[in-house]
Amino acid sequence: MALTELKTEYVGTRWRLFRLALTSSILTVLTLGIYRFWMKTRLRRFYWSAIRPGGQPLEYVGEPLEKLLGFLIAVVVLAFYIGVVNLFLMFLSFSLLQGNVAAYALSFAGILPIVFYARYRARRYILARTRWRSLRFGMAPGAWGYAGRAFLHWTVTILTLGLLWPRMTFELEKYRTDRTFFGTGQFLQKGQWPMLYRAFLPLLAGLVILGMSAVLAIWGTVAQATVIGLVGSIWALYGLAHYKVHSFRLLTNSKTLGGIGFFAQPRPWRVIRIYFFGTLIVGLLMTVMLTVLLVLIGGAAIAIVGSSGDFDLKYLGAAIPVWLHTLVALILYFTVFVSWGVLQHVFVTLPLARHYAETLTLTGAHHLSELQQRDRDEFTEAEGFAEALDLGAAV
Repeated sequence: MALTELKTEYVGTRWRLFRLALTSSILTVLTLGIYRFWMKTRLRRFYWSAIRPGGQPLEYVGEPLEKLLGFLIAVVVLAFYIGVVNLFLMFLSFSLLQGNVAAYALSFAGILPIVFYARYRARRYILARTRWRSLRFGMAPGAWGYAGRAFLHWTVTILTLGLLWPRMTFELEKYRTDRTFFGTGQFLQKGQWPMLYRAFLPLLAGLVILGMSAVLAIWGTVAQATVIGLVGSIWALYGLAHYKVHSFRLLTNSKTLGGIGFFAQPRPWRVIRIYFFGTLIVGLLMTVMLTVLLVLIGGAAIAIVGSSGDFDLKYLGAAIPVWLHTLVALILYFTVFVSWGVLQHVFVTLPLARHYAETLTLTGAHHLSELQQRDRDEFTEAEGFAEALDLGAAV
C-alpha cells in the first residue's frame, strides 16, 4: 500500500550552524561584505538540507556568483531610478509647494512598489533554486502584478485602520501561491479571507488599546496613556505572533498541489517562547562577551599607555592614542555585528525552522509520482533587488 502521509524531519544541529555562521561572518567582515553572497548560499544549503519531508532533504542549488552579479545590476538600476525620480520630485516640490516635505512623501510612496517587486523576485529566485526529490520548484513571472496589488492592499488596509489586514494577507498569499510550482504540479491557495479573522482578533484588540492610549495622550493624562500604551504594546506583540502563526497554519492547510495536501500545526506560544528566550540568551551572551572584551581592551590600553611613563588612571581616555581609540571602536562594532547575527541563527532562526518543519505533514503523498521535472528558470539579476534594498529575503 502506497504511503499517503509524509512527516517532516529536521536534522540541523546548533554546533554545526554556529561554526558555519561564525566562519562565514568573519570572512564577510574581512572581505568588506563581498563574502556575504557565499555566506548566504552556505547557510541556505545548511537550512534546506536539514528539512526533510519524508526523510528526503530539500536542496538549495543557488550560486553565490549569480547573487553578486545580480546585486551589482540592481544597484546600478536602483541608483539611476532613485536618483532621477528623487531629483524630479524635489524639483516639482520646490517649484509648486516651496518645500521638500511632499517630495520626501512621494519618494517614499514611489519606492514601495520597488520593495514589493523585489520581494516577489527574491521568492521566485529562491524557489527556482530549490529542489526536492530531484524536482525543481518554480514560480511564474508576475512581480509587477504583485507590486501593484501589494501597494493597493496596503493602502486599503491603512485607510481602514487595519480592519482589512486579513484580506490583504490572504489575497497576496493567494497571488503568490497560485503562481508557484513543484515540478509540473501547480500549487493552489483555497479558502476565503474571512477565515483569518478569528486569528486576527487578538492583534486587533492590541491595536484598539494602542489607539485608546493615543487618544488619552492627547485629551487625557500622560500617566494613564503610558500605562494603557504599555498594556497595548504587549497585547499587540502577542497578537502579532498569534496572527502570524495561525494565519500560516490556516493558509498552509488550505493549499493543495494536485492531489497533495498540507497539514501544519505550529503553536503560537512555542514561537513566542523561542523568540523571547532566544533573544534573552543572545543578549546575555553578548553582554558577557562585551564585558570580557572591554576588560581585556582596558588592560591592554593601560599596558600600552603605562609603558610610555607615569600616567593618572583618571585621564586614561585622553592618554590613549587616536589610532587605539579607532581600533577599539572597530573591534567592538564588528564583534557586535558578527556575534548578533551568529547567535540569532543559533538560538532563534534554527529553533523556529525546526518547529515549523516538524509540525508539517504532507497528505496524499502517493500523488508525488505523477509529477515530472520542470525547466530551469534562468535569472539575470537573481535576488539582487532584495539585496540592494536590504530586505533579507529568507536567511
